[in-house]
Amino acid sequence: MSTEFNIGSRVEHPGFGKGVIVTVEAEYYVIWFKAQQGTKIVSKSESLQLLDATDIAPIDATVTLGAIEDALERILNRRLDTSGTVPMAAKWNKGTLVLKPSEDGIQGKEIPIETFFHKIVMVRDKLRVMEQKINAHKVLTDLEKVELQQYLTGIYGSLTTFNVLFKETEHHFKGAAGKE
Repeated sequence: MSTEFNIGSRVEHPGFGKGVIVTVEAEYYVIWFKAQQGTKIVSKSESLQLLDATDIAPIDATVTLGAIEDALERILNRRLDTSGTVPMAAKWNKGTLVLKPSEDGIQGKEIPIETFFHKIVMVRDKLRVMEQKINAHKVLTDLEKVELQQYLTGIYGSLTTFNVLFKETEHHFKGAAGKE
């Protein structure tokens, strides 16, 4: 008789690799596998190696794939929010971006460069998340993914003007040829 694992237990499957049990049914487990970036139904009779047990008893409610995707998206967004760790070039500290209309009598606008820089970094990070979502999309064909990637590359290329704000070149926007 095989050992019963609980929701949240980390296991290793000989074919699918490491995963986390998200649903326990009478005859099978639903396990989210990192290598597949999705869930698989695994019979309780299959060989599973326990990596980390949970003390939580099985619950009646099941965890849906949508709930897992939402949780992963929140985690990725927190991990990808690098706006606090992307340094701005020192020469722009305490600077001001001035928007001046060509017509007299219309008021201009001044924005702290730090605020503008933060928004540029947020745009870059959201583009990266979009790029990851396109690459991981299960319905798009490879041709459609390449087409969408070309649009993203064009957007990155259009934003290379703002590279002057970044302290480190590793954070720069890069277009199709990787040139500014």
